[in-house]
Amino acid sequence: MPSTRAMSAEAQQRDTAGQPLLAVDRLRIRTRGGQTLVHELSLQLQAGEWLAVVGESGSGKSISALACLDLLPSALVAEGDIRWQGQPLRDMTAARRQQLRGGDVGMIFQEPLTALNPLHRIGKQLCEAIRLHQPVAAAQARSQALALLREVGIAEPERRLRAWPHELSGGQRQRVMIAMALANQPRLLIADEPTTALDAILQGQILDLLKQLQRSRGLAVLLISHDLPQVRRYADRVVVMQSGRVVESSDTATLFAAPAQAYTRTLLKPFAETRPRALAEATPALLSVSQLNVRYARRHNWWGGVSDWHQAVIDVGLTLRQGEALGIVGESGSGKSSLAAALLRLIPASGRIMLCGQDWLSLEGEPLRQARRHAQMVFQDPYGSLSPRLMVSELIAEGLRAHQKLSEAEIEQEVIAALRAVRLDPDSRHRYPHEFSGGQRQRIALARGLILKPALIVLDEPTSALDRHTQGEIISLLRDIQTSTGIGYLFISHDLSVVRALCHRLLVLHDGKVVEQGLTERIFSEPQHAYTQALLSALPD
Repeated sequence: MPSTRAMSAEAQQRDTAGQPLLAVDRLRIRTRGGQTLVHELSLQLQAGEWLAVVGESGSGKSISALACLDLLPSALVAEGDIRWQGQPLRDMTAARRQQLRGGDVGMIFQEPLTALNPLHRIGKQLCEAIRLHQPVAAAQARSQALALLREVGIAEPERRLRAWPHELSGGQRQRVMIAMALANQPRLLIADEPTTALDAILQGQILDLLKQLQRSRGLAVLLISHDLPQVRRYADRVVVMQSGRVVESSDTATLFAAPAQAYTRTLLKPFAETRPRALAEATPALLSVSQLNVRYARRHNWWGGVSDWHQAVIDVGLTLRQGEALGIVGESGSGKSSLAAALLRLIPASGRIMLCGQDWLSLEGEPLRQARRHAQMVFQDPYGSLSPRLMVSELIAEGLRAHQKLSEAEIEQEVIAALRAVRLDPDSRHRYPHEFSGGQRQRIALARGLILKPALIVLDEPTSALDRHTQGEIISLLRDIQTSTGIGYLFISHDLSVVRALCHRLLVLHDGKVVEQGLTERIFSEPQHAYTQALLSALPD
């Protein structure tokens, strides 16, 4: 894409000859209370190199990346030496650091809904990112923004420029973030879980795009990821972190062929061989759905009426038995989250939904409010769904206060039990969401959903922010809860290996329609529809 800042790959290599593009030496990050979160981290990144940093949730990966751009929250203090092309970050003026952020260095944040401003349309945010670093007119910035959206695979880019962040699916928001990070021809791209919300096909497309840009522009990539098959395919070198320390660092081929540390071997250990526990044939239905339709207003006429509708869910039917896990898979924008929201009466829908023997769509007012305790949802973005102003104990107790009359002491005990159920320290209930890692926040969201002991939980990408080892722990946790309570799961995910490990049956959505459904193992071994075959063929070896 043309840009006044564009440089050839050869010129970039000459600029950084003899020194790394980014050098981190003995970085230490601590809280102002004295707790050390990152211990003596050192790494170097050359122009044109792809370096991956992996480790479990809370190991210090994301905050180390933020420190490289002087973006740590005020509650954290960074010590040590961080240099960009040999110049210490601490010696840069505020104006130079601003030029570095979004200019020389692009950043793809882990949670796009919180990184995008909810009060501004996508086009305004993209154009703002361009014009902050390029002396271009508004029309040219808009033209570049359209080209960027096309480049990252967003359909109908003209319409998406006018959209608000909440009107996009999780995967579409992530692609907007990638477009924004690439807007100013960066020389280094820091990608914090850049494909978390994307299906297997789009993950490959986005990372192939980044690999192509890396080669054509001499772009360096610092990838933070828990997806080890991706790391193996794309990265040149790998740094493994545990509890804020580097435990292993080597070239990718060596690390995967012969990991030196036990922790690295634990991360590499697959969990996909596990399968869901068998379900009795006579188990009664918990949820029955037929001819479900969801549509959104696309355009309005002069008088405010809707002139064009987008059909997000089209004549969907499904059945979920008590104690069963049904996986719902499909590309970003296929209607998965719309289906989930419709089932929980969070958005208008037509059709028939029977839940716990009740006609769900006919309920209104107090009967609907009372019935909501039977069905809970764990949203895709835990940071967006957890109020930053409430402590964990208050967040988890909200449902209890709304549906049950309990004393404060009883509520406290229920909160403690819920935290233990999701394997979090009960003492952490007096902290705020921002004090937890992404994976820990997802466990808090799960505890919040479980505390009312619902019959159904809809899980929207509940493991997307977690490393493979922690994903395995969450799957084990969900299985144990299901075995002991008989709860039903609707499990929405792009990660087919997670779906295979947890779900008894599978439903495949494409363009709002069910194209295939049946037993999980049957679909994995004998996919019938071309789209299902494409999804499965995109899985890494």
